[in-house]
Amino acid sequence: MSKRLQVILDDAELNEIRATAKEQRMTVAEWVRQALRTARRSVSEGRADKKIESIRASARQGFPTADIDQMLSEIERGYTNLDSG
Repeated sequence: MSKRLQVILDDAELNEIRATAKEQRMTVAEWVRQALRTARRSVSEGRADKKIESIRASARQGFPTADIDQMLSEIERGYTNLDSG
């Protein structure tokens, strides 16, 4: 179901929005809907500080690792052992 949203703008701002919508060949209503979607997406992406802290927390972990060539060799050996078993 659709709902109506009323927004009060001063004349100058409304005229700018009308001109922008006209340049993009859309109604003011569609331009506003798209602007609101864009704004909503940018807010819902989350705060940068939370993202950075998540990355830092992950980097503090001590997961085992090896040289890429060594890892690939071990993977290949595992495949070979599966084939002979």
